Amino acid sequence: MKKIAIDAMGGDFGPEPIIEGVLKALKEKDFIAYLVGDEKILKPMIPNNLLDKVRFINSDDFIKMNESATEALKRPKSTIYKSIELLKQKKVDGVVSAGHSGATMSLATLKLGRIKGIKRPAIVTFLPNIKRNYTLLLDVGANVDCDAINLYQFGLMANEYAKVVLNKNDIKIGLLSNGEEESKGNSITKEAYKLLKENFPNFYGNVEGSDIFKGTTDVVVTDGFIGNIVLKASEGAADTIGKIIKEEIKKSGILQKIGALLLKPVFKGVKKVTDYAEYGGAPLLGVNGCVIIAHGKSNSKAIKNAIFQALKYIDNNVTEKIQESLKVH
Repeated sequence: MKKIAIDAMGGDFGPEPIIEGVLKALKEKDFIAYLVGDEKILKPMIPNNLLDKVRFINSDDFIKMNESATEALKRPKSTIYKSIELLKQKKVDGVVSAGHSGATMSLATLKLGRIKGIKRPAIVTFLPNIKRNYTLLLDVGANVDCDAINLYQFGLMANEYAKVVLNKNDIKIGLLSNGEEESKGNSITKEAYKLLKENFPNFYGNVEGSDIFKGTTDVVVTDGFIGNIVLKASEGAADTIGKIIKEEIKKSGILQKIGALLLKPVFKGVKKVTDYAEYGGAPLLGVNGCVIIAHGKSNSKAIKNAIFQALKYIDNNVTEKIQESLKVH
């Protein structure tokens, strides 16, 4: 049975939504949850009928969001340090954390090491597209400065992961640029364009920001600086549009309000597609092991789905597939 370590203390809202998400996951999937946190707080939250599927790794220290990521390296008794250490020692098969993402990345990279041949790991996330599916975007924050080989390897890693999560083999890869033409971009993206074109038959070419949401390609590659801006801007835009619609409905007349009620199922459908809780977490691709980084504001649904992401990643041997793909390309 698969074993997943969960950093139970690191999220913005404390252990409650995390434990609730773990319990939901345990009711739907067979796995052992290693809860890393203050056992005195966590154990009373677990019902007796699920205690046999839970192990407690006691820790009353966790890295707060306002602390430096490097602080985690000095705190071996912290929840994320102990979680990563469990994976390093192969006592668990994967780690899920909604805590300090920088601390998680630093510890995972240093303690687990990179897949042989991979220069830098990258965080991949899911953005909704009009095809009612997701476009995988990476990197979204692990690497602010990248060279062409980094971008090429991001494409390589995402190609393997996308096959698993999108359940298809002919993955189309796009390179984020300021225009579709091959001549567009800076010196780094132009070099990365050549590497991707030479190695991937399904390389689409350059894509613009709007293509992410059109689903022009399955994967969009960029550096962590731009990727993080794209991610935060799209989250902000979705939230703002939702608020504007609500305000307009409040100000409208009775007929418009009736129309809004009739469209309620449509609004629910849109919310489902744009809700990060639907996919749960973003894997850190390129490290030697399964590490899923969940949003700090994750609710129980997001935690449950982050655990499901981890189980799918492990079941499909994504780390091994990335390693094998390096030999081919």
